[in-house]
Amino acid sequence: AVTHPIDLVKVRMQLYGSTLDGAGSAGVAPKAPPGMMRTGYLVIKHEGVFGLYKGLSASLMRQASFIGTKFGAYDLLKSAVPKDADGGLSFWKMTLCGLGAGAIGAAVGNPADLAMVRMQADGRLPKELRRNYRHGGEALARVVREEGVLALWRGCAPTVNRAMIVTASQMAVYDKSKAVILKESGAKDGLAVQTGASFIAGVVAALTSNPIDLAKSRLMTMKPDGEGRMPYSGTIDCIVKT
Repeated sequence: AVTHPIDLVKVRMQLYGSTLDGAGSAGVAPKAPPGMMRTGYLVIKHEGVFGLYKGLSASLMRQASFIGTKFGAYDLLKSAVPKDADGGLSFWKMTLCGLGAGAIGAAVGNPADLAMVRMQADGRLPKELRRNYRHGGEALARVVREEGVLALWRGCAPTVNRAMIVTASQMAVYDKSKAVILKESGAKDGLAVQTGASFIAGVVAALTSNPIDLAKSRLMTMKPDGEGRMPYSGTIDCIVKT
């Protein structure tokens, strides 16, 4: 809930320059996209302060399904992987556990993620094109009713790819960074060490996953054109057209 406004601003920025938000026409944003602060200001100006919290219910559903599954799977995979001679896990083994956990979590959480992204993006569409989901539960029900069950997993490939990269970066880089900090600095494990390791892991995760994250947002929000054709055929097509 605390970081939801930042996530909404991120999605709005990612959709600048998309093919008319998936309506089918090849359109490029007429102006350079605004920065983070400007985008947030425009949301507040046109939609009010609560506009920054659109999709919050779906976001909470996503946290429960995706994040909960991801962390649980990571611990299970770490316990299942053979330990090294020193009783720990090497970096590449932690990375593999992170990749696996990310894939599992993303597959489970994709429906809620799709609902969240659509609700966050709705405000920048013309009123006649908005989906106007009232909450995450209604969003999921309408997707099934209007587009079919499989539509809940639209954009699943980039979601899984992103989650694998993010989880591997977050978990493995965090564990490795913390171990290095403790070893090289001689400091005791505590808030300062954990914060430093978290910062390093967060930067690595953001830098490595953003291109896939952009494709995910555009694939999840796209709509068919008048002939029923989608503007993007998949992750690679979306990135190339971007």
